[in-house]
Amino acid sequence: MARPVTLFTGQWADLPFETMCQKAKEFGYDGIELACWGDHFEVDKAQDQAYCDARWEVLNRYGLQCFAISNHLVGQAVCDNIDERHKAIVSPAIWGDGDPEGVRQRAAEEMRATARAAANMGLKVVNGFTGSSIWHLLYSFPPVLPQQIERGFQDFAERWNPILDEFDRVGVRFALEVHPTEIAFDVASAETALQALNRREAFGFNYDPSHLGYQNVDYVKFIDRFADRIYHVHMKDVWWSPVPTEAGVFGGHTNFGDPRRTWDFRSIGRGRVEFEEIIRALNRANYEGPLSIEWEDMGMDREAGAAEAAAYVKRIDFKPSTRAFDAAFSE
Repeated sequence: MARPVTLFTGQWADLPFETMCQKAKEFGYDGIELACWGDHFEVDKAQDQAYCDARWEVLNRYGLQCFAISNHLVGQAVCDNIDERHKAIVSPAIWGDGDPEGVRQRAAEEMRATARAAANMGLKVVNGFTGSSIWHLLYSFPPVLPQQIERGFQDFAERWNPILDEFDRVGVRFALEVHPTEIAFDVASAETALQALNRREAFGFNYDPSHLGYQNVDYVKFIDRFADRIYHVHMKDVWWSPVPTEAGVFGGHTNFGDPRRTWDFRSIGRGRVEFEEIIRALNRANYEGPLSIEWEDMGMDREAGAAEAAAYVKRIDFKPSTRAFDAAFSE
């Protein structure tokens, strides 16, 4: 096993923090990636060093490491076109009176605070979403005007550069989980997002192949293309149908788990992602960070699935070779 295997707690926020730590250890994980919702990691409280020290005391008690915190829900609100859906994912303080620009501004301030909270924890990475003001223009009719897309990436840069200034100030990096509904959702849009920020080092990616495979995006090439920007890795699987279905790639307004869907998330090793090729690409990229399981499978018990996933990733991960296999013939 080459890298620590951690469990992202975002799908387990119904459990108290210490219970989550106990279960993660029992499941076989080396550490956890703390979600900034539920009581797992509270950004406002983490402005106080004592709170962070207390979090580490519990982590250490269970022999767990932590390499990153994740604030996907608040990050989503920074660039999004705000509507009633967002009220469910942000705190009452960020929602306020629901005025869209006010929500976006308060979300941006919370992301700056998240950078400070990560620094107080002694961490170097915050994972999350950015939101997007132009996602709704995907495959639209009447045809999208090029300047509309350009304005969307400009809006992203104008909103995130001040946030990233705070990340730079405290020595933390932001890792966008490339994902439909975000400013970057495939290789092409990820490149445009980097260009919009003038490729500043504070911004990189939380690599997750499950959001790329069903789109027919080359998820291995993504690693090779952005090797120096892979700041964190989510190991999550996805299944997509090899034959036509009733609900296509856009989902047909069906819920996850609906058998009519073309794709659905699966417990790792039970979908169609080729994880060995991912490990080889991560080795080429010299990625030495954690492999963090984001466990999602509507058809499987989550505790059995999480334990199985930890064992699976530890089994398939391997260190790169330190010498060529035929080196002996040249000595």
